[in-house]
Amino acid sequence: MSERRGPPHWRQRISTTLALIRANPTGRVALKVIIGVLGALVVSVGIVLIPLPGPGWLLVIAGLGIWAVEFHWAKRLLGFTRRHVHGWTAWVKRQSLAVRVVIGSVGIVFVGTVALLSVKYSLGIDVIAQVLRYLATN
Repeated sequence: MSERRGPPHWRQRISTTLALIRANPTGRVALKVIIGVLGALVVSVGIVLIPLPGPGWLLVIAGLGIWAVEFHWAKRLLGFTRRHVHGWTAWVKRQSLAVRVVIGSVGIVFVGTVALLSVKYSLGIDVIAQVLRYLATN
């Protein structure tokens, strides 16, 4: 079985299609507008979801990746983000199990606090007060 060199077939096809679109001045402008709007949509949804538990930051980074297809500043910012996420991940992996447990615990407490505050201020439900009230009656 021979080993393939270079980018995957689908990536080459996308690259060729984008080059054909960019070759036409109208296509170039249309592509910039479509990429700009689509990226803004994904980033906006991600920003709205950041305080909630879920994929908020992942969507922001995905939107940045969409923008990076057409905008150089987004490509640089995406590279910066990737380097720092990889650096952080590598640093955490080098730490002892105790340090990783502390980091994980702090992360869980942070996400839990954000989730509780999000529910309290967006839905008006004080989960902690509800739980305390429930425990007091039982």
